[in-house]
Amino acid sequence: MAQASSSFSIVLLFLALVLVVEVSARSANGELYKPAGAEGSVPIEQCPDKCGYRCSATSHRKPCLFFCNYCCQKCLCVPSGTYGNKEECPCYDNLKTKEGGPKCP
Repeated sequence: MAQASSSFSIVLLFLALVLVVEVSARSANGELYKPAGAEGSVPIEQCPDKCGYRCSATSHRKPCLFFCNYCCQKCLCVPSGTYGNKEECPCYDNLKTKEGGPKCP
């Protein structure tokens, strides 16, 4: 009986820990916290601003903005900086053209 009680205590401790992590991972408005740059961290209405910065250093601004906004709306993520850092957004990085090249700038 002592072993069953010990197992039950461990399960309760685990559930309490999960609850604490869940509560601390929520923002003030009750939504789950996602770190900046993480997939799903960009609200869809912020995609144009994020993509404006992402495409600010390219000479092909119009197609960059088109594809960046497409990718942002699909993945809700835009990598930081004006180039590279795609590992921050696997969904963004994994979208490919029909030829197999990267779709997202």
